[in-house]
Amino acid sequence: MQNTIVKDIFDSFNNYLSDEQELREKIRDIVKEIDKAAKEAQSHLQIIHSSLTEVSTSCLEARKQFDTVRENFTKLAEIIPKGQYYRYNDHWHFVTQRLVFLIALTIFLEQGILVSRETVAEILGLHVSNVDGFHLDIEDYLLGLLQLASELTRYATNSVTLGDYEKPLQISKFVSDLNSGFRLLNLKNDGLRKRYDALKYDVKKIEEVVYDISIRGLRNDVQPTQ
Repeated sequence: MQNTIVKDIFDSFNNYLSDEQELREKIRDIVKEIDKAAKEAQSHLQIIHSSLTEVSTSCLEARKQFDTVRENFTKLAEIIPKGQYYRYNDHWHFVTQRLVFLIALTIFLEQGILVSRETVAEILGLHVSNVDGFHLDIEDYLLGLLQLASELTRYATNSVTLGDYEKPLQISKFVSDLNSGFRLLNLKNDGLRKRYDALKYDVKKIEEVVYDISIRGLRNDVQPTQ
């Protein structure tokens, strides 16, 4: 009798573990597709570091990949059990942060503004509030913005190389405003706090680029490199 009871107990565990493994495999397969689209978008956006004339095209191509990401996030949301978002989000939170960065970069290139969490969530097909289920976590949004600052620092430097001496001035103000926003936050999360330290370095580096432009008297009357 005792052996039968033990067997029944552990059989139920085995069924649970099998179902759990199957679900995680499905999650990994979908996240692979999301990651693939994110890499494609990032590849298209890298053109900004080598050309001034193909920025709009790169943004359009990136947006096509965001549509693919949205479709896969919809699939992901359908298989995550209700109330279990944080149980499984270790599978997708890193790629989500990268997507926030890529969307924020695209919006900056198109409009020169900081993208809101609501807009990012809409593009990705996610909710904003965790009450609604599958959503864009605040920390993922903030970490994505911090990645943006590092990319814009590189963009400012390369813009000078390409002959665009106004872009670093725009980037400097944008990143400075972003830094001011983060200074309003009480950052208790270790990852966010450490990454914010890098933002302060980004601000300083961009200021050095702007200072160099100023003392050299450079403006966009110089023909840009194509």
